[in-house]
Amino acid sequence: MRILSITAQKPNSTGSGVFLSELVKSYAAMGHEQAVIAGIAPGDAPVFPDGVRFCPVTFQTEELPFPVVGMSDEMPYLSTRYCDMTPEMVQQFEAAFRKVLRELLAGWRPDVILCHHLYLLTAIVREEVTDIPVYGFCHNTDLRQMKKHGLERARIAAAIRRLDRIFVLRQDHVAEVEAVYAAAPEKITPVGMGYNRQIFYEQPGARAGREESDARVRRDAPDTLPYREASGTRPLRLIYAGKLAEKKGVMSLIRSLSKLTYPKEALELVCAGGAGNEEEYRIIRELAEACPYPVSFPGRLDQKTLASYYNRSDIFVLPSFYEGIPLTVIEALACGCRVVLSDIPGVRDWLQEFVPEADIRYVTLPKLMNQDEPVPEELPAFEERLAVAIEESIAHPTGIKADVTRLSWERIAQMAL
Repeated sequence: MRILSITAQKPNSTGSGVFLSELVKSYAAMGHEQAVIAGIAPGDAPVFPDGVRFCPVTFQTEELPFPVVGMSDEMPYLSTRYCDMTPEMVQQFEAAFRKVLRELLAGWRPDVILCHHLYLLTAIVREEVTDIPVYGFCHNTDLRQMKKHGLERARIAAAIRRLDRIFVLRQDHVAEVEAVYAAAPEKITPVGMGYNRQIFYEQPGARAGREESDARVRRDAPDTLPYREASGTRPLRLIYAGKLAEKKGVMSLIRSLSKLTYPKEALELVCAGGAGNEEEYRIIRELAEACPYPVSFPGRLDQKTLASYYNRSDIFVLPSFYEGIPLTVIEALACGCRVVLSDIPGVRDWLQEFVPEADIRYVTLPKLMNQDEPVPEELPAFEERLAVAIEESIAHPTGIKADVTRLSWERIAQMAL
């Protein structure tokens, strides 16, 4: 089978980009012939399996003179917000993607087209291609864009309704897609999220080191004993992975640590990821400087390096205010971490369906405005709840390893064809 995958974003820098890339890898392993159309910046060089044809649409050029558009308002790279696009920018965007799509289809006809995000580019593809099945993947950020502003909203909704199939991450997204796009429910299928089993797994000896640090923190918490690698001990390690942005809860996470009462040497926090907004990143670094525990920023990590960090950590914390299905949670669980997670609607139900035994502490969200912005007055109480959940995860680990083997990219790839 010939499969064409399409995204307006960089195909390797966000959760939806990982989703696309992992499906491409799975289809390559199955022997399918493939091509990918994606937006990139000058100098980007996404890597796909041998034999996959890559057709880039390059932004920041004379033809497309603005940065890559992003489905989130803060991306981990220089980007353009959809809400800031002018009619001229929309025309330039459409012309650039139509040109690349037409050139590809002139010499290579796919059997199916998989578009990521139920948004502007997917609408353009459906308008352009009427004689090939076009399937769309909802990544939840598209629903947020449709609800937050009116850019091409009627046009997008009309085209999405004409898709042949629609895939959503969670069961509760079915009703949202029906409501936002007036899409027929029989076209919509929940597929969930997968993880790379070859990369994210518990490495030999990792659990023993984590259990030792857990025991020491619980035993010595009232004291002020030093925790040093040189003495054969290490701090209990918290890790966050994702965009370093306020809407991901990173500021609240760092502030919540000041509410803990462990010795300074007992804990450390790793915040892995790229900055979505330079001013927010500056504030995050200032909060880290004032934090009573060490906070490190290793930057954006490739998957193998991230897996190594998970294996050297104890608790993965994701205090985000808005998510689809957070892939990082699955990857961290696969590496043996416990999890502290915002109680995002739909996510708890999905996790309890697939990994009911997982050691996860859920933190009630603050009140939100504009889909993903916390009401400022609500943050202190949220951060107190976050600190309590971290303490509970430290004090009362279940010791049960989550079985995430059902959540494979291969399963999702097969469901999508």
